[in-house]
Amino acid sequence: MLYLFDIDGTLVDTGGAGLTALVEATREIFGHDGPELDLAGSTDLGIIANIHAHFEIEVTRERIDTYFQVYLDRLDWNLANGGHPGRVIAGATELLQHLAKKPDATLGLLTGNISGGAAAKMRHYGLSHYFSFGAYGSDHADRNQLGPIALERAALHAGRKFTADETWVIGDTPKDIACAHAVGARCLAVATGRFSVAELEACGADRVVASLDQALDLI
Repeated sequence: MLYLFDIDGTLVDTGGAGLTALVEATREIFGHDGPELDLAGSTDLGIIANIHAHFEIEVTRERIDTYFQVYLDRLDWNLANGGHPGRVIAGATELLQHLAKKPDATLGLLTGNISGGAAAKMRHYGLSHYFSFGAYGSDHADRNQLGPIALERAALHAGRKFTADETWVIGDTPKDIACAHAVGARCLAVATGRFSVAELEACGADRVVASLDQALDLI
C-alpha cells in the first residue's frame, strides 16, 4: 500500500512559522505584506502566483526562485528561533511508526509545500526519516496535478507501480480530498486543521477521523 501524507495541519502545526515566512518574504521583495493568504490545501506555487497578481507583476521563473529563496531562509530561521509554538500533531508519530513497520507499506509526501519547505519542516520536527520521496507545491500550482507525480515517484522509489486502490492520501482539507479523488486514490481526512469531521465528510472523504491516533486500524 502507498500512503501519501499532507504536512501542514496533518502531520505538523508550525504555529505560524510558515505563514510568517511568506509574509516576511513578500514584505522584503515587494515592500508590502501583500494580500491575505488562504493556505489551507493551497500550493506554494499557487500562493506565489496570487501574490504576484496582487502586485500586478508578471510571474517568471527567476522571480519565483528569488521569492522562494527568501522564504526558505525566513522559514528556517522562524522554525529555529522565531518563538512560534509549533508541534507534531497528536497521533501523527504513532501512525507513521505503525505504517513504517508494515512490510508492504510505502510512505511519501503529497503536499502544497515546495520541496525545500517540506524538507525544512520534516527535519525540524524529526519526521524526515519516514519520507524518501514526495510530490510538492514546487512541482505544480494545481494540487490536483500532484497525485500523478507522487505515483510516478513512488514507483521509482519502490520499484513497482501502485494502483489507485492501493493508494491512500492523508490530509486535513477538502483540497486533499479532491486531490486524492483526482487520481482515483482514497482519502483519509483528519479534522486536525480548520475543517470539522462533518465538513470533511460532506466533501466526500472515504474515511474521516478526529485525530490520526484513530486511524491506526483504518488504513
